[in-house]
Amino acid sequence: MSGIYIHIPFCKKACTYCDFHFSTSLKYVDEMTDAICTEIIKKKDRVAEHQIGSIYFGGGTPSVLPAAAFEKIFNTLTKHFSIASDAEITIEANPDDLDAKKIKELRQLPVNRFSIGIQSFFEEDLIWMNRAHNAQEAEDCIKRSQDAGFENLSIDLIYGYPLLTDQKWLSNINKAIEFQTPHISAYSLTVEPRTALASAIKRGKQTPVNEEQSAEQFITLIDKLKEGGFEHYEISNFSKPGQYAVHNTNYWRGIPYMGIGPSAHGFDGHTRYLNVANNAAYLSDIREGRLPETIETLDLYDRFNEYIMTSLRTMWGTSLDKINSDFGKAFQTDTLKSIKPFIERQWLIHENNHLTLTLDGKLFADHIASELFLIPEDHR
Repeated sequence: MSGIYIHIPFCKKACTYCDFHFSTSLKYVDEMTDAICTEIIKKKDRVAEHQIGSIYFGGGTPSVLPAAAFEKIFNTLTKHFSIASDAEITIEANPDDLDAKKIKELRQLPVNRFSIGIQSFFEEDLIWMNRAHNAQEAEDCIKRSQDAGFENLSIDLIYGYPLLTDQKWLSNINKAIEFQTPHISAYSLTVEPRTALASAIKRGKQTPVNEEQSAEQFITLIDKLKEGGFEHYEISNFSKPGQYAVHNTNYWRGIPYMGIGPSAHGFDGHTRYLNVANNAAYLSDIREGRLPETIETLDLYDRFNEYIMTSLRTMWGTSLDKINSDFGKAFQTDTLKSIKPFIERQWLIHENNHLTLTLDGKLFADHIASELFLIPEDHR
């Protein structure tokens, strides 16, 4: 089933490491909500024949929206789409937004899953990241959500930053396990250009990321979550057996989805739609009756490379049979040649006509994928 991604481009404050599209001004929340509803209506025919299996509110910080805004968006969605009775409906949330009143309001809506940006349970780390919440809120919001009936929770953690000692990282992992949430996402800190962190490192005000420490903490994460009963089903994602994030898993499996809101992407299997990453330009286009998007048609090589990049990150791996059927025998032959050095290094496993990463291979997932990419010149 198709999915719908809705980008809510607002945050209370800017985290030092974040390069996602957002505004810290909430002045245009109402107009943005109306514009999002208008875009939904304009795009309704793109998935008209498909039932919607997942809806994901990302950002930004979707939880800053008032419940009335979510209600308006849901009313628009249910009017124009057939939404499965068991659809996964996720809101990314920050702990400081999930007070008792907000959780009660969201409980009245079709929302059935929170993805909570905890990042760390240590106060000094949250201050360093310029997060809007504190350590106590990080713990309280999880308990509060569970008590209100939101059992399908995912929590985000970050590792590999200078303040995070191995002992603190182990404590964060253990605490996450103790909360018994069915899903944990964990990301290595990356220094993105044009962020406050990148600027501080450049000026010598912050310590650069230690790649070796980050790799060691990643291994610790894998080991401890395995002990805690979690499956490592995608490079950055872990869940209790069978409780994978439906929406994101569909991304990795190449299932079509519709993107709504500033900076959102959509994909129909052959074409990618990219919305403008500018709130003012987005609102202007919608006001004037235009869709605020550019269209990128993916050729056979683009689709192959995207399949390699996404499938190799998962525990299900890359299917050589699918490569043969979807892209052709030549692509399969080239892939078999390209994987040889990674098989020899024991970074890849080739079994049952599938390719999967070993533990060591997971440390080099992006590099391995890029080495398997093909361009038209490869088949001349």
